[in-house]
Amino acid sequence: MRRKIILVGAVIAVGIAIYLVSTLNLFSETSNGGQDAVSQATANRYQEKEIREYQGVQLDPAIGPRDNSISGIQQVDLNSYQLQLTGLVEKPVNYSYEQVLAKEPAQRLITLYCVEGWQATVLWEGVRITDLLADAGIKDDAAVVIFHCVDGYTTSMPLATIKDKDMLLAYSANGLPLPASMGFPFIVVAEDKLGYKWARWVNQIELSSDENYQGYWEKRGYANDATVN
Repeated sequence: MRRKIILVGAVIAVGIAIYLVSTLNLFSETSNGGQDAVSQATANRYQEKEIREYQGVQLDPAIGPRDNSISGIQQVDLNSYQLQLTGLVEKPVNYSYEQVLAKEPAQRLITLYCVEGWQATVLWEGVRITDLLADAGIKDDAAVVIFHCVDGYTTSMPLATIKDKDMLLAYSANGLPLPASMGFPFIVVAEDKLGYKWARWVNQIELSSDENYQGYWEKRGYANDATVN
């Protein structure tokens, strides 16, 4: 009987050891050389040559864990693409992708918080939205900025919020051109706002006086403020 108990105990010990080894194999050390670890699924989302650490902060992959867009990942043809500035502006402006990239760049380390529960800290680079608006001229009654996207998605934010946060329209993430899944050619880096304010595949920026404007998800019950708590 004692031999049987010892044998059962040995089998259990082996089983635990196998479980621990298989669990550890799901993780890999991060590139900052610290003790942090990321799951293999997360590690697989990093692109080749993507920056993984910035000023001591571990960066998350620029490609999110899954596609949560309204019509699938958009593939934008830069040969026909234009970024339009419309609405309550002194003069409408159309930018090519290259013209936006030619403007003074700005870089920010900002975390995107998705309503699905995940978050991603990414090094973003882009152009200040206010720099784009300055070219078009802002009319006095403009109070809201509406972002229109290639897939028909829309969302909005108060002009004052965009100015206060000095928000970016990003074209780069973690040192690489923005991936299609994250909104190439441009994503709104809506700092301190939930992910549905981070409009992707932006092709039009409209100035409006409609402070009650509701975008795609806002019409479906999501809060228009969307401030991260």
